[in-house]
Amino acid sequence: MPFVHIHLIQGRNADDKRRVIEKVTDALVEALNAPRESVRISILDVPSENWGIAGVPAKDLGR
Repeated sequence: MPFVHIHLIQGRNADDKRRVIEKVTDALVEALNAPRESVRISILDVPSENWGIAGVPAKDLGR
């Protein structure tokens, strides 16, 4: 059973996440010939102050 964890900086809406879940599922079904029913996707929203980019919190970079 494929299980994918996706970490995103907080702020995306439910429709965006729904599209990600759909497209990642489609990719796994195609690439691995996995049954669609067996694919699991987990999205973790990370606050921008907890996400670092090049040594700087993403929040400080306006993200």
